[in-house]
Amino acid sequence: MNIEKLKDYEAEFLSQYPEGFDDKNFFATMKSFNPLKLEAFAKEALKKENFQNPSLVVEGFFKVVQKSVFVSLFDKLKLKDMIATLNSYEKDMLSIELYELLYGNKKNGFEGLVEFLAEYKLAKWTIISVVPYTINRDGDYFIKPTTTKNIIKNFDLEDLIYKPRPSYEFYNKYSKALNKMKKSVHKSLSPDNVGFTAFLKVAMDSYEEN
Repeated sequence: MNIEKLKDYEAEFLSQYPEGFDDKNFFATMKSFNPLKLEAFAKEALKKENFQNPSLVVEGFFKVVQKSVFVSLFDKLKLKDMIATLNSYEKDMLSIELYELLYGNKKNGFEGLVEFLAEYKLAKWTIISVVPYTINRDGDYFIKPTTTKNIIKNFDLEDLIYKPRPSYEFYNKYSKALNKMKKSVHKSLSPDNVGFTAFLKVAMDSYEEN
């Protein structure tokens, strides 16, 4: 892991935006996105009590994905079409995987959700990771493929090989690496975990341009 390069990026970024994410000149186009509002919605839609009603949980899962700015419109439409085809048993199975992911055995839930969505060619990093991140923005990471691959390459993250099909093993190792990196920079650069990876993306893009 190249912490020296990370510190160089931090210094360059803070020289342009001294207040980090609170700087008025930073991410002006993102002002309309309110992660706190989506977090509140997700926590209510996918609270434990709702899992007694699988249909309600599946609906909540889709709405969280739908409301997120991080998932492509194409994938949202495919997910909507998929959910419309599910019978009661399939909704029950999907809700079980979501419960495990959020409240039970995370590894089993993650892998089970991947297996379930793979049947519909929807086992994508963005769909798998968006709900855990939305509910736990400082603990879980949203995985955007291009940004993830660039972070691994730029910061020499050893033993991490990105693959299109999500795996808990990769997610766990990558999260630990990002947590270590996050602790190495000023807290203003990580208002939450998406904020931290956004800082890395902006810093990498700026470095390449220079």
